[in-house]
Amino acid sequence: MKVNRVNRVLKAMEEKGIPQLIVSDPVAIFYLTGKWILPGERLLALYLNTNGKHKLVINRLFPQEKDLGVDLIWYDDMQDGVQILSQFVEKDKPIGIDKVWPSRFLIRLQELSAGSKFVNGSPLIDYVRMIKDAEEQELMRKSSKINDEVMEKLLPWAAKGLSENQLNDKARELYAQAGCEGVSFDPITAYAKGAADPHHVTDDARGKYGDCVILDIGGRKDNYASDMTRTVFLGKVSERQKEIYNIVLEAQLRGIKAAKPGSRMCDVDLAARGYIEQKGYGDQFPCRTGHTIGLEDHEFGDVSSVNTDIIKPGQCFSVEPGIYLPEEEIGVRIEDLVLITENGCEVLNRFTKEIIVLPFEG
Repeated sequence: MKVNRVNRVLKAMEEKGIPQLIVSDPVAIFYLTGKWILPGERLLALYLNTNGKHKLVINRLFPQEKDLGVDLIWYDDMQDGVQILSQFVEKDKPIGIDKVWPSRFLIRLQELSAGSKFVNGSPLIDYVRMIKDAEEQELMRKSSKINDEVMEKLLPWAAKGLSENQLNDKARELYAQAGCEGVSFDPITAYAKGAADPHHVTDDARGKYGDCVILDIGGRKDNYASDMTRTVFLGKVSERQKEIYNIVLEAQLRGIKAAKPGSRMCDVDLAARGYIEQKGYGDQFPCRTGHTIGLEDHEFGDVSSVNTDIIKPGQCFSVEPGIYLPEEEIGVRIEDLVLITENGCEVLNRFTKEIIVLPFEG
């Protein structure tokens, strides 16, 4: 068990008056134990109790060679895993259940009257995971450094006449060559009309001279995700494209400047969005300004106008404003990850944000 992380969760449980918690999300279990266990449809439950009597209920199909630092409670496919779990639950006390536990398990636990009250326990872990410890911070830096290197290698391919799907495949190939376990998400490699769609689904479109190209990419290294977006241009950049690009860049820089302890997540959104609105493009920025990131590309919490959570040191999130003009086939998004420090933030991506015009070979 990752003792410091478990202790932070236990402290949160005590503060919220939730003495026991069932964690079933494999990502959260990895966060707390350092072990990936992917149970498919079978029950997997890490039972935490503020009294310290923690258990991991696990099917025998997933033998563990290493000591995970928690009592393992085994069951097989002929046994009722929830009934076995219920034996450890204090029936006269409330219990937190995480948001991904299938209802068939929760309903069975309720039928067994295991727990006096059932509440959503996910925020207990979500808010702990939001604050990256020193080990995680270093892994996020490492993952982002690789992302910078992949972006540099990918850019020339954007001008070679490849389809969006072929460019997408090239990105995946470069992450594999860089030693990543895979991509953080399906890369967005979009030309012109596709770039003007905030979450374009990559297709067989090919770039042409004068197009803008959005490259929204990220890889997973040592389990931690990276995420960065750059917008570049094929052969030439028009004055109109420059205008939009520079507005987005200034908005992004303002968002980054607002990312500091004591501010609210909505303040970061307002800093970026307010500038875009001031320039007359508020309706062309329909997305939130960013999302949190770590073991997952999109974790709990976001950078939006409705998130009033106070920013704290150790948080890591994206700042990625954009302007999307479908009728002009212009789309610009610029994204970096920031890691909140004691005095401000560290921008994890170092790849240039100057306008790049690629020699078009298509």
